[in-house]
Amino acid sequence: MSSPTILSIDAMGGDRAPHSVIGGIAKVAARDPNISFILHGDKPELEKALKKKRALDGRVEIRHAEDVIEMDAKPSIAVRRGRKSSMWRALESVRDGEAQAAVSAGNTGALMAMALFCLRAAQGVARPAIAALWPTRGTHPHCVALDMGADIRADAQDLVRYAAMGAEYARIALEIESPRVALLNVGTEENKGRPEVREAADMLRSSSESGRKSFNFTGFIEASQIPHGKADVIVTDGWTGNVALKSAEGAAKFVGEYLKEAFSHSIVTKISALFAYPSLRRLHRRIDPRRVNGGVFLGLNGLVVKSHGGADATGFAAAVDLAASMARENFTDRIAAEVEKALDPAQTEPMQSINHNASVESET
Repeated sequence: MSSPTILSIDAMGGDRAPHSVIGGIAKVAARDPNISFILHGDKPELEKALKKKRALDGRVEIRHAEDVIEMDAKPSIAVRRGRKSSMWRALESVRDGEAQAAVSAGNTGALMAMALFCLRAAQGVARPAIAALWPTRGTHPHCVALDMGADIRADAQDLVRYAAMGAEYARIALEIESPRVALLNVGTEENKGRPEVREAADMLRSSSESGRKSFNFTGFIEASQIPHGKADVIVTDGWTGNVALKSAEGAAKFVGEYLKEAFSHSIVTKISALFAYPSLRRLHRRIDPRRVNGGVFLGLNGLVVKSHGGADATGFAAAVDLAASMARENFTDRIAAEVEKALDPAQTEPMQSINHNASVESET
């Protein structure tokens, strides 16, 4: 058996913590005997929640943390005052080499800001990004989209780095050797979009033509084209990415609620629902956000996975599975190597001694 994978868990982060967290890691432990956990949070509460989870016997170390970062806390305040919180302690275990990845369902902005302070940005990365899997109807069931809200700013070089990191994520998560990379834009014509987006396109196109990139840059893509699988990696800034993600989530929820209302309208529609149930079940499983839950923070000196704040045990288990998979693939080192190749050496900016402000005010 290979060496065990150890994950550091913020047990108090999220709307349903700690019960959804404990339930999630119990699901993972039941199907993966080669994984263990360091839980950070209120020790008496965690011990009580663990009593009925036999799958976690001997697989969990509890470390008491006095504080909890609230979901509405400002990231800048969380960084200054949250050093005794379960979130910070979870990141510390990764920094100190005790765990291979950290998982939290807590405040996204606070988690990114704390991760920047605790783990620091990787060499050559000015602004880390959050990458998420987006359902599509293409050859592969998902594409990689980034940035989903780590930082609302991104210049051309940031977008090029995002492309390199996203492509490596696609190689690991989607097993695509040469991912198709596209820049999200207001149109597909070359003259469309903001100057930094057009500049990034020129840089990516030049690199692809010269053979310096291990991915295929396909140009611009509109948001309406994302679900159709026209690219494997979608690159944009955090502002646009988060708006697109929340819009898609809202549309999916609207359609689901409308279908439920439509099928419960009358006796006839209720009978129709019985016949349609297998297809509706397949649709639900296909677009169920719980099953692809987990945004990966790219560009840090350590692996951090963000679960949706409202995730239940099934959703949190998906984020834990993702963290374990990425840890076993030596994800952080592979991303660092891709960032190093992303720009010409003459273009690569030296890393600042500390990059405190890149995402401190992110409120996703």
